[in-house]
Amino acid sequence: MDHTLQPPVTAVAEGITHRSRTNFLYSFLILPRAQRRAIETVYAFCRIVDDIVDGDGAVTTNPQQELDRWRREIHACFNGQPPCHPVARELKTILQTFPIPEEHFLALIRGMEMDLVRRRYTTFAELDEYCYHVASVIGLMCIEIFGYRHASARDYAIHLGKALQLINIVRDVPEDVARGRVYLPLDEMVRFGVTEEALRAGVYDEPFIQLAAQQAARARRFRFQALAALRREDRPSMVAAEIMATIYFKLLDQMEAVRFNVFHHRPRLSKLQKALIAATLLLKSRLLPFG
Repeated sequence: MDHTLQPPVTAVAEGITHRSRTNFLYSFLILPRAQRRAIETVYAFCRIVDDIVDGDGAVTTNPQQELDRWRREIHACFNGQPPCHPVARELKTILQTFPIPEEHFLALIRGMEMDLVRRRYTTFAELDEYCYHVASVIGLMCIEIFGYRHASARDYAIHLGKALQLINIVRDVPEDVARGRVYLPLDEMVRFGVTEEALRAGVYDEPFIQLAAQQAARARRFRFQALAALRREDRPSMVAAEIMATIYFKLLDQMEAVRFNVFHHRPRLSKLQKALIAATLLLKSRLLPFG
């Protein structure tokens, strides 16, 4: 293969990030060049393995085989071997500067595997483990790029990741149930009187409102725990994470305003609203660390 015809690996990661039009994008535009390049590469990896499971990217005939291939790519990044995928090659490069542990990448792949083998979670304890693998570990990867002085920053990343994933779960109920997945804890569904048939039919009623409100309250508790874990010296480094958190909680505010009618109202922020959040938090961080 003529490698001169391939796009630079940085362009591959950047292209994946910008095509996704994710809330993630607005959080790291403020970062210095080296950190932004690293975050874009980590995000590209996350997007690729997520698309393997969700089928949102290229056709994947054997998702498990593809995830195993990415395990080998990650192993190569950490063991002196040349990775094959351009994003993996870029990961290997950024790891020379940002010491993200191999276990975080493998934990995310494990989280993607959970979507292959199970589509229901009996209790929140089971869902909590899933949220850790698919969201908290992304936060743990990011803080190694942002930089921190106190180990408690890892608790911040873990709690915040769970909070954001719970917001995703409530927002995406219609899309997930269409894929045959129910992330709302089954025991809580029984307690509030919500059935899978009702979710599939898009039934919006008081039991669903109460069930969704339970997850929202849980997300806010995780958010509180995240901020409580973050030491003042580490707060300036986490501005990008706080931009993303603020965007997500604005979406949660919108869901609460329509009493969680996610079947008919998908929460959205405009590009301008997201940009204003980013600019405001960046300015505040320069004047006074958030609290």
